[in-house]
Amino acid sequence: MATYKESVGTAVQNIAGDTGAVTGQLWYDSSDSEFKYKYQAYGSAWSTQNAMNTARKGLGGAGIQTAALGFGGNVPPYTGATEQYDGTSWTEVNDLNQAREYMAGLGSQTAAIAAGGYLGDKTGNSETWNGTNWAEGNNLNQNRYQLTGCGTSTAGLVFGGNGPSITGKTESYNGTNWTELNDLTTARRDLGGSGTQTSALAYGGDTPGSTAATELWNGTNWTDVADLNTARRLAGAGTDNTNALGIGGETPGGVSALTESWNGSIWTETNDLNTARQELGATGASNSSSLAFGGTLNPPAVAFTEEWNAGINLGAWYTGGNMNTARSDMAAAGTRDDALAFGGTDGKTEIYNGTAWNEINDMNTARGQLAGCGTSTAALGFSGGFPLPPTGLTELWNGYTWTEVNDMNTSRRILGGAGTSTSALGFGGFIPPQTNITESWNGTNWTEVADLNTARNALAGSGASNTSALAFGGYTGSAVTGATELWNGSNWTEVNDLNKARESLAADGTTTATLAFGGDDTSPGVHMGATEEWNGTNWTNLNSLSTARSRLEGCGTTTAAVAFSGEAPPGTAATEEWDGTGFITKTITTTTD
Repeated sequence: MATYKESVGTAVQNIAGDTGAVTGQLWYDSSDSEFKYKYQAYGSAWSTQNAMNTARKGLGGAGIQTAALGFGGNVPPYTGATEQYDGTSWTEVNDLNQAREYMAGLGSQTAAIAAGGYLGDKTGNSETWNGTNWAEGNNLNQNRYQLTGCGTSTAGLVFGGNGPSITGKTESYNGTNWTELNDLTTARRDLGGSGTQTSALAYGGDTPGSTAATELWNGTNWTDVADLNTARRLAGAGTDNTNALGIGGETPGGVSALTESWNGSIWTETNDLNTARQELGATGASNSSSLAFGGTLNPPAVAFTEEWNAGINLGAWYTGGNMNTARSDMAAAGTRDDALAFGGTDGKTEIYNGTAWNEINDMNTARGQLAGCGTSTAALGFSGGFPLPPTGLTELWNGYTWTEVNDMNTSRRILGGAGTSTSALGFGGFIPPQTNITESWNGTNWTEVADLNTARNALAGSGASNTSALAFGGYTGSAVTGATELWNGSNWTEVNDLNKARESLAADGTTTATLAFGGDDTSPGVHMGATEEWNGTNWTNLNSLSTARSRLEGCGTTTAAVAFSGEAPPGTAATEEWDGTGFITKTITTTTD
């Protein structure tokens, strides 16, 4: 058998740690006495984008992820509103001539078809879009709604629907007329569809009763192929019958966020939509690049937009050294390899060097649910109180000891914080009740400035100073929220929400590059490992923490972070390190006889 050197051309290198190891390399880590291998991790994810101008359900869609068209639907009432998406935002353009919902949409952003639909009764109305206006064209042969379609404005295909009963009718379009072709094997409505006029896929829907049936179209006939993993009504996107995406919809159990990817042979469950919904619009170039928009939470109608991207580099969490004391409700400062953890019910302070935690001098006043910022040699810990009453106490860390300095103006706990030891911002929290009060620290005193738009506690924050900060997540007193606000030194501005609403989460980074991780879900006591990255405009889902938890802490950057402590439950000392480059190092176990 050939040796490693004979096969690869190089010998196994001896490296202490991983410094100098490159992607695709096998090496011997002399520090751990293990063989290791490094590779690039890839994944798929939905990310939130700017919402449509008009919230609605039952709308049609055409185009690709970066150049899409959304039209029609039900607000209520029925609407003909048409919007164009440029990869960033939606712009209102000319309406359909006939307001309706549940139509088939196909084609591109500049050459689309809207066929069939419902406006109090089923219709066979067909309209063509030339990039500026809708024009009436020849009608479908069978009036129906809840149908789907694929292809182009001159070579289109529609199939399924309801009219007057659930049907498998299939019709092709040549740019002028509709022609009846062979029916679907399984008649259904509210199905997903993707592909072209000669290479299409039909999947899911209602027969009545949810179905997972999938059929392949070869230009002449429909053939049954492998079913969806979950039977449901859904939306779909894809370029032909070898790639498709099944998105959201309605299962027997309710509104769904499920996403499944088709590779030409089987369906594979992948990452869910951030917001579960049905009767949504969808379009896209393939199962690696798609767009989902509008829909309903049953009720109401929504304007949410999400982009799907596959094959992107994903970061990963790795196990780090445990803290000396398991606890929660702390604050943190510093970087991944030079982190400071302080507070909690015992007031202990620990420092992390990238490998192990060491206990150092305690805070003067032991308390939990405080906020912190700064570095491992110059940190600020402020407010808090748990299990004591809320306080405004502020302490300054010089790398060796804590010193009490001037208090915040408003005593509170479970607040957000950002900045440095000489330029900090504290916002939100619980007095009681929840508050939106914001205070700025100049190195000596706290000054009240403009309030948050949404009063809340158990939120997280990031940012470099008292003039640049981000606040997100939390609890408003009635609901868990994903609301995100940006601070410019004078005012807070609402921006795009977290994909997953949560409270008691941790975060690190700046206003243009932040990592949010962990927390409690909208269901009380449901701990999360979900990780999201903020790029200055939107949040994108990444790989989750290995240990789902809330009331945790963390610090660092979007490419190198550390998460520690929290409630798993119970309280945990677990530490995880984040490598945002997407490089994963695997240990190859060796055995000896």
